[in-house]
Amino acid sequence: MELTAGSRWKSVVCDTEVVIVRPPDAPRILACGGTAMVPVGSDAPAGSLDQALADGTQLGKRYTDEGSVVEVLCTKAGRGTLTLDGERLELKGAKPLPSSD
Repeated sequence: MELTAGSRWKSVVCDTEVVIVRPPDAPRILACGGTAMVPVGSDAPAGSLDQALADGTQLGKRYTDEGSVVEVLCTKAGRGTLTLDGERLELKGAKPLPSSD
């Protein structure tokens, strides 16, 4: 799947929708709840949520993988867990601010 900056994707197993903030350098499979995501606006058959990948997503939060290959912004929360090529995407923490001593 071609993940480009600004492209919008939706899950077929829950309500999750994301926007790609930082795309990977090569084609990868972005999935939610164990099933590949599809572009927003496209029709896709509904799938079933893999209960092992049902940790959920949070609205307005950014998710990234361990190597920071991809970064996505959640625009609609859902029950599925985001994955990239089968590896879970983790909630990205806030950058620490410099001290003002």
